[in-house]
Amino acid sequence: MKMLRECTEHGYFRGERCPVCGEEGRFLMSDEELERIGRTMAGALRHFPDKFSLRMDDQGFVPLRDFIAAVKKYNPRYHWLRPHHIIALIETDPKGRYQVSNDLIRATYGHSLNLDLRLPTDNIPRALFYPTTPEEADIILETGLKPSDRKMVHLSKTYADAVKAGQVRTEEPIILEIDTASLIASGVEVQRAARTVYLVREVPAEFLHRAEEEEMNEAES
Repeated sequence: MKMLRECTEHGYFRGERCPVCGEEGRFLMSDEELERIGRTMAGALRHFPDKFSLRMDDQGFVPLRDFIAAVKKYNPRYHWLRPHHIIALIETDPKGRYQVSNDLIRATYGHSLNLDLRLPTDNIPRALFYPTTPEEADIILETGLKPSDRKMVHLSKTYADAVKAGQVRTEEPIILEIDTASLIASGVEVQRAARTVYLVREVPAEFLHRAEEEEMNEAES
């Protein structure tokens, strides 16, 4: 169960009981509400803030209270929504897709908007991964990796993360490995967007090769 609750001692959590102390905690949001509001956040903060009359700055931030007011106007059934509900959703998001800062919120990746996110560029792994289809793999290896429906290329932290991301499109994705250390040394900036997601404008072909599952299993073991 994804049910959103709050433990008085250990903060927000998803589930029926606090994973630390086992207490039931205070109910905040049902599974359905969590999913619907999460979808609204994704749309408003990644693709169409204008639809919700939200003013977004160049880093993708919008005022938290403006977002809540827009949700209530768009769907009056959420008249009960308060800032702590959104903060709880963000803090418990397993993918770390959102950020709250000084009463502002934003999505940290997945945008179709032109933004200057200014995400952290430290502690970037020496290698990152990208899932693709068998049909597209050879083309990417020859011409390089460029964004398609998003404004940035999204890279995964591990081989397993890339497989999971790629299975949204195809059952058996081909995983490409990016020599991130050499890419950065060449002057290309890589940004850390979430727990397992990194962003880059593009990856030239010289920094790409096909990852082999056996090699990655040995490296991670």
